[in-house]
Amino acid sequence: MHPLVRTARTTGLFYLGMALTAIMGFLVVRPKLFASDDPGVTLANLVSHDSLARAGVALELAMVVAQALTAAWFYRLFRGVDSFAASGIAAFGLVNAVVGLASAAMLGTAVQVSADPFGDAAATVQVLHLISLNLWAVGALFFGLWLIPMGRCVLRSGWMPRGLGWLLIAGGFGYVLSPFVLYLADDAQALFDALAYPASVAEFWMVGYLLVVGVRRRALDEAPAPVAALP
Repeated sequence: MHPLVRTARTTGLFYLGMALTAIMGFLVVRPKLFASDDPGVTLANLVSHDSLARAGVALELAMVVAQALTAAWFYRLFRGVDSFAASGIAAFGLVNAVVGLASAAMLGTAVQVSADPFGDAAATVQVLHLISLNLWAVGALFFGLWLIPMGRCVLRSGWMPRGLGWLLIAGGFGYVLSPFVLYLADDAQALFDALAYPASVAEFWMVGYLLVVGVRRRALDEAPAPVAALP
């Protein structure tokens, strides 16, 4: 396998791991544990589903690891195309990982409080969950900022469809805009969610392309020497 294709597919595997852990954590585990309007139910769920709650923290941590590795491998993939943009992908991706670490700490604290309650434990675990959600909401700024240079690298490299590059950039700007909409407008949750749709489509397209194709075959002979020579 060509080294550039191998790097691309490894990047895709890490990106897929990041997506799967996020889906499991946010769409499967959290809805079973946290009741948005009843702290008492949330506390009871954490107590009765202790193993699931701990698995939720583990999924958050796994997502952090996958995010950090994805950021590093995107830099490795694109550094010969545009070193500045590739560095931006890595830097902004690592900030995303730090957001995940903080969120995991909040969830882990909620699990600890539910196991050894003190004060108003129900209110405490609910607040911790809200902080976790808001960390991810404001973190959308950096989700967007890492997609924009990613799209630029796709466009400059010619290794992937140009439509993917433009969709990554559009999705990135949507992500950057979304937290401002959420906090400046009343009842803007639906618009906040809608602004993430282009980015979600672009990310799954990117994951699929990296895993299935890697890079366009004609790009292999044209790849910059430092990238093509990667082990």
